[in-house]
Amino acid sequence: MSKQLLFTGSGVALVTPFNETGVDFDALGELIEFQIANKTDAIIICGTTGEASTMPDKEHLSAISYAVERTAGRIPVIAGTGSNDTAHGMALCRDAAKAGVDGLLLVTPYYNKATQRGLIQHYNALASACDLPIILYNVPSRTGMGIDVETVKELSKNDQFVGVKDATGNISYTAQLAAACPDIAIYSGNDDMIVPIMSLGGKGVISVLANVMPAETHDMCAKYLAGDTHGALALQLDMLDLVKALFCEVNPIPAKTALNLMGFNAGKLRLPLCEMAENNLATLKQALMAHGLI
Repeated sequence: MSKQLLFTGSGVALVTPFNETGVDFDALGELIEFQIANKTDAIIICGTTGEASTMPDKEHLSAISYAVERTAGRIPVIAGTGSNDTAHGMALCRDAAKAGVDGLLLVTPYYNKATQRGLIQHYNALASACDLPIILYNVPSRTGMGIDVETVKELSKNDQFVGVKDATGNISYTAQLAAACPDIAIYSGNDDMIVPIMSLGGKGVISVLANVMPAETHDMCAKYLAGDTHGALALQLDMLDLVKALFCEVNPIPAKTALNLMGFNAGKLRLPLCEMAENNLATLKQALMAHGLI
């Protein structure tokens, strides 16, 4: 296969609404429809923001299957199927492929971590489990390890590896990645760095912010891609206060709280995540009010 660009623009790292019995599919459907109606370019289901780490496999795969069915081909669906157990990750990749997703988002192994040699073997094993395009997810603050530029370059020899979600917060890394791997699509993994990463050739963002401001996040990317860099920058700077509020506690605590405040049924957080501290909740409410969201 030749490299397939999964999407350009704003892909939402969607929250997963839970109820007493598991995933609240009615609420999930409402969130998906809200995203599509507000120009989101891709749905990322069961990622970090979706609390996938608390979801048993059956529940995880049911959410992926539902997202595919509900989206019905209107925009791409990309499933988080990474694991620190390679065999487990391979099984998740196979099942997500059977569910009909358009691509996969694969986080680096966490806790046990890996050497870069081990990382190459791990990712190639996951790729061998299906024929889907894959976005590598580089988020060392979460996993305790990063993906070296040379590792991405080696993996990119396999056309299944089409992109990187860069959540390093290190613009020097992004620049080196763009220079060394021109055929790899780079997506910002940090909502405060969308325009800076797109200025280095990035194709968009996999966004937490888009949960609450999908149209504006899409517009920021679309303006930049259309050459309106000043318009994109204005949106980036205007939303910085909300981005800061959405990360004043561990993601997705504020994002899920914000959606509930906005009138969506995003449900409760699963332990070890818990409700926000009162001072942070006040900060979040103030930011939401400033943008007319509550």
